[in-house]
Amino acid sequence: MPFALLVAFAGSLAIHAVALFVPDVDLSTVPEPTPLRAELQIPKKPEVAAEPARLPVVRPAPPRRPAPAARASEPVAALPIPPAPAGETPQAREPASPPAPKVAEAQLPAHGGIRFVVYRGDQQLEIGRAQHEWEFNADGTYRLRIITETTGLAALIKPIRLELESRGKFVAGGLQPARFSTLRNGAETDENADFDWAARQVTLTRGNKRFDLEEGAQDLVSFHYQLVFVPQLADGATIGVANGKKFERYHFASLGEETLETPAGSFRTLHVRVQTDSTTDIWLALDRKLLPVKIRHADRKGESFETVAVDLGKTE
Repeated sequence: MPFALLVAFAGSLAIHAVALFVPDVDLSTVPEPTPLRAELQIPKKPEVAAEPARLPVVRPAPPRRPAPAARASEPVAALPIPPAPAGETPQAREPASPPAPKVAEAQLPAHGGIRFVVYRGDQQLEIGRAQHEWEFNADGTYRLRIITETTGLAALIKPIRLELESRGKFVAGGLQPARFSTLRNGAETDENADFDWAARQVTLTRGNKRFDLEEGAQDLVSFHYQLVFVPQLADGATIGVANGKKFERYHFASLGEETLETPAGSFRTLHVRVQTDSTTDIWLALDRKLLPVKIRHADRKGESFETVAVDLGKTE
């Protein structure tokens, strides 16, 4: 607040008195008469010019000077103060502090997983097992894994163990991958992806290809657990996904709610579909944090595979 000056005092009026004076007036009488002579003679009275009385002279008083007007107060060397927002006084304002970064909350317990059985074709021929595992850490980082391996006769003919892993952290919009990696039978492959969110680019190991990143982009593992953070998923959604070989946009079309019977139980689900050069259908348990309880994949050659949940462990 600017400080007010002392109000200037008005000068006092000097009223000067005028001295009045009355001059003396000559009041002398006529002179004595001369002595009588032989003839009788009446003496004349001499004319004495009497000095007329002088009237007092009154000098007019000097004109009264008006008092100087009081000056309005003026600021005293005040520093400029930025204007306060409407409805806020300068005293009430405090230095603004940067807002704390918003962090997404994990929708699942810190550790858990889902076990699946894998079928081939419509004959429901079991060819393998799969497991989803997650770790959500207190420092805001996560680790997700999908492990798929052949079992039974399929394992004798062609043993395969495929491990997909996604590592990253939580942000305001959900999961933000940093590294996607693939192991085949324990050996690292070139089907990997590195996410550089500062540069807004994802780099695929195969061919050293780079693609621009958009907000909310995921990898082949993390997108399954990102769907719970997508608003209005029942109306459809689009997410960029890196699968180690390419980066493309997945358009999720909602096919509505369905009740699904699985070895893990009966679930009320939301059925969504993604179509690229292949077709993937996912059934998400509406009452279990949108966990995937069934996945059907049909490739461009017409081969189809179903992954069905048999156990949901530590999901509450």
